[in-house]
Amino acid sequence: MNSLLAEQRDLEADAPSDNRDEGQAAAESAGGGAQETFAFEAMNLKVGDRLQVQPPVAVSTERSPVKLIGYLQDHSMLITAPTTGGSVPMQVMPGDQLIMRVFSGQNAFGFACDVQRVCKVPYSYLHISFPKKIQGTLIRKAARVRTKIIVKVRAEEGDTTEHTAVISNLSANGALLDGRRTMANMGDTLRLSFKLKLHNIEAELSVAALVRTVFDDETLKQSGTSLAHFGLQFVALDPNDQMLLQSMVYQHMIERPQSVV
Repeated sequence: MNSLLAEQRDLEADAPSDNRDEGQAAAESAGGGAQETFAFEAMNLKVGDRLQVQPPVAVSTERSPVKLIGYLQDHSMLITAPTTGGSVPMQVMPGDQLIMRVFSGQNAFGFACDVQRVCKVPYSYLHISFPKKIQGTLIRKAARVRTKIIVKVRAEEGDTTEHTAVISNLSANGALLDGRRTMANMGDTLRLSFKLKLHNIEAELSVAALVRTVFDDETLKQSGTSLAHFGLQFVALDPNDQMLLQSMVYQHMIERPQSVV
């Protein structure tokens, strides 16, 4: 397994750095298309909706999920306090600039705001400035994100020997699988068993997938590796499994926008 992961790491390229406006970069990377400017109402935000906060680097390099408590049009928004490690409050201060990201409908949005006030009574929450410029873009129908998910694989017919592989990118409709070249051929139907972690809740999936493409990596081929890429299309997905996959993709797009393929 360690050797497989080592070979799989050789396939990954570092994400390019992006020095553009953060709101624009967030919207473009999530949606995969050209950004546009939107009115606040386009986000269709409701109390309890989930947003993602990117604090100043001096505060934390983590991005934190928060919830919308409410807002007063053109004045300010109230959000739950961002945390590090899921529980420790971030030490944000009035005047700090935050980058907010949110998905609504078929669009990914990003905007900058300033912390106006940090409140701790009766619970921790922030007043943040009302967004002046909201940028967004249409989410691709089958958005894909880079992952590193360990998966158990076996053929639905014939030799049902179980193999270990790695899902290196994932969408709600399919996946790119990295594994031994002898694992499958084009046209085979495979059974994948793996775990997804959604907001600290682990879910187990068992899905069928059709092998659409098989291709070797020339760089790895020269080094003597037997690892290959398998392009998979999920088939006969259970509605609940499809929802879990879509939620996983959206979570990655919000929390790790650099992972969007």
